Amino acid sequence: MDGEPSETEKRKLHALLEYRFNLDPGTADRLIADATLVEGEAVDLYHFTSIIMREVNEEGRLRIVEMMWELVYADGYVSEFEDNIVWRAADLLGISSRDRINLKHRVSDGRLASDPAS
Repeated sequence: MDGEPSETEKRKLHALLEYRFNLDPGTADRLIADATLVEGEAVDLYHFTSIIMREVNEEGRLRIVEMMWELVYADGYVSEFEDNIVWRAADLLGISSRDRINLKHRVSDGRLASDPAS
């Protein structure tokens, strides 16, 4: 989310899509390729979030924001740009600041708890 995705971020994205949406690796590959093409033509987040708002309930939107945090934390570093993108997307998805921050802490705490070096 902070430029060209690292290999770690790419693997995390695949894992999230495969696990959360029960996709096989080939389907996840195609979905990512299609999304990358569309994302390259997008001028703002509203185009994507407005569709999600119409089609996905609040629980699903919370899960999307949680997945965004998981992807952001995949490389162990959250840039100011990444934090801002998640904030803007969460806002457009109708997710409260409190919920967005709670999800950020849950993902961060879970990552630290599973890291044997911490």
